[in-house]
Amino acid sequence: MMKQTAFLLTILGMLAGFGCLAQKAETIKLDQTPGEFETTELTLKPGKYVFDVSNKGVDHAVGFVITPKGKTDQENHIKSSYLTKVIENGESAKSGEVSLEKGEYVYFCPLNPTPHYRLVVN
Repeated sequence: MMKQTAFLLTILGMLAGFGCLAQKAETIKLDQTPGEFETTELTLKPGKYVFDVSNKGVDHAVGFVITPKGKTDQENHIKSSYLTKVIENGESAKSGEVSLEKGEYVYFCPLNPTPHYRLVVN
C-alpha cells in the first residue's frame, strides 16, 4: 500500500511539473482610435501572446495583424495574429495565440490606414 501511494504521488508530481512547463499566453491590450493605435511601440520577450484590440471611436470596422518587419504584404501576415472578428466602434476582439521569437515585427490595421508600429522581441 505504501509503495502504491508513493508511486501515485510521484506520478502526480510529474504531471504537475509538466503543467508548469506549458507557457500561458500573455494578453496585450491595444486601443485603435481614428487613424492610429494609442500604443505606438511594444517590446516583448519571446513567448506566446494574445492581442486584445478595442475600437475606440473609429466609425468603421477595424482589424489587427502582425508581420515580420519589412514584410507587410498579406502572404507574410502572421495569421494567428488576426482578430476573431472585425470590430466596430465600441467593440473589442482578441487575436489567436501568437508565438513570437526574437526579432523585429510591425503591427497595424489591415482595414484602416494606420502606420506600421514597431514590435521588438528580445
